[in-house]
Amino acid sequence: MSGGAAAAADGFPADLADLHLLVGSYTATGGGNATGISVVHGSTATTVAVMDDPSFLALSGDRVYAVSETADGSVSAFRYAGGSLEHRWDADAGGDAPCHVRVDPSGSLVVTNYVSGTVTAVSLEAAESYAASVTASDGVVGAHGSADRVVVPEPAVVTGVLPDVEGPVEDRQEGPHAHQSIATPDGTVLVADLGGDALHEFRVTAEPAIDLVRVHHLGPGVGPRHMAWLGAGAGAGAGGAAGLGAGGGLAAGSGAGDARGSDPGSAADLVVAGELDGRVYRLRRDESGTLRPIASAPVFDGEVGESLLSHVEVDQAGRVVVAVRGRDLVVVLDTADDGLTVVGSTSCGGVWPRHFAQVPGYLLVANQMSDAIAVLPVGEDGVPGEAVAQIAVGSPACIVPVPEGARS
Repeated sequence: MSGGAAAAADGFPADLADLHLLVGSYTATGGGNATGISVVHGSTATTVAVMDDPSFLALSGDRVYAVSETADGSVSAFRYAGGSLEHRWDADAGGDAPCHVRVDPSGSLVVTNYVSGTVTAVSLEAAESYAASVTASDGVVGAHGSADRVVVPEPAVVTGVLPDVEGPVEDRQEGPHAHQSIATPDGTVLVADLGGDALHEFRVTAEPAIDLVRVHHLGPGVGPRHMAWLGAGAGAGAGGAAGLGAGGGLAAGSGAGDARGSDPGSAADLVVAGELDGRVYRLRRDESGTLRPIASAPVFDGEVGESLLSHVEVDQAGRVVVAVRGRDLVVVLDTADDGLTVVGSTSCGGVWPRHFAQVPGYLLVANQMSDAIAVLPVGEDGVPGEAVAQIAVGSPACIVPVPEGARS
């Protein structure tokens, strides 16, 4: 378990005094208590962009991308400088309730839309070029939600539709639900379909274009939500998003190095959190290219009920870290010998852990129903200890650590 950490006079860990985060949240539109995107400096959060339900963010260079998880959803781009956000442009998300956004190595912004079961690619080159041309002509970039905002034209946006399938969990699997995308070591994109118990593999190009490559099926009622690469493919998901988990790749402190339990010469394994069945899965490609489970493990005892897995990442030592809503836990699993074994679990430090981020020595947990980010120290065994501090943020849903080079 974790050891103690020196604290400042206000009780906040002294070694996190320079903590710098971007936080996406739910606003009143989605039943939340935030007003938009927040920036955290140390232990203090400030709203820097007012928008509806910016539930997921991605950071790439000085650009911040945020979904608006609403009906007829959208995605917005901002320039981040000096702790503030300058709105640049908006694009149609291509569906209802966009819940994840990621910068893809292809040069496209990939957005997954939960309710409509669609995935959209936005050409970043076309979007930035169009925004620059509008700015050059009138000298103004509209505030978010204003009438003179820059909207990316349709040719720069393309949308793919997941197959219309159903699963056995009637109230959650009445149709396809695209939840997250992640880049693969093979240059393709995987989209987790919670409603269809499948991972859809696409080839995304910068034109933009989306072409289906294959579909990887999981067991009935798994409900795949979030994914992370283990071992040789761990760097694949970063996709230009500053190496941060919220952008679809690695969080700070979770890398490809020293991936315990995986052969450095072997193909990458994919870790999948089953939101609906309470299990974590480890998948590996077979000779046909199909991802097949080689191990799985329940992350808690007893009936699943209302216990829903949310975010999953791999830490620097190759352990799997997953959050469980309902039971309000963070669970750590060992990956030795091609398996998955629970090492330990701890309280998430609040209620309804929707997301988390790793920073050196700590796990930061976005507890949506607690209106706070819990700060959990992490010990040598990878299992977090009890929360040592709380950062007040309304209905946090996504945490992106900002690296030093992106803070100016």
